Amino acid sequence: MKFTQNTLDKVERIAEESGYVMRYERGSFQSGYCILQAKKVVVLNKFLPTEGRINTLIDLLPQLNINFDALTLESQKLYSEVMAIAV
Repeated sequence: MKFTQNTLDKVERIAEESGYVMRYERGSFQSGYCILQAKKVVVLNKFLPTEGRINTLIDLLPQLNINFDALTLESQKLYSEVMAIAV
C-alpha cells in the first residue's frame, strides 16, 4: 500500500461511508487518535504525517462499527485489504 494523500482519502472514506466524521485536531493523543463512539466521531492528531495518519486509521478501523454493505464496491475492496493487514 502506498502512503499517499489519495490512499489516505480512500481509507477515510471507509469510515465516512459508515457514518463516522473524521476530524484532525491538536491534542495530547498517546495513540494518535480518539474515538467518540456515541457521536461517531474520530479525532486524529493533526500533526501526524500522511504515513502516520494512514497507519493510525488502519489500526483504528477494526475498532469501528463499519457497515460493510453500506460501503461502495471500491471501499469494500480496500476495507477487506485493510482488515487483512490489521489482523
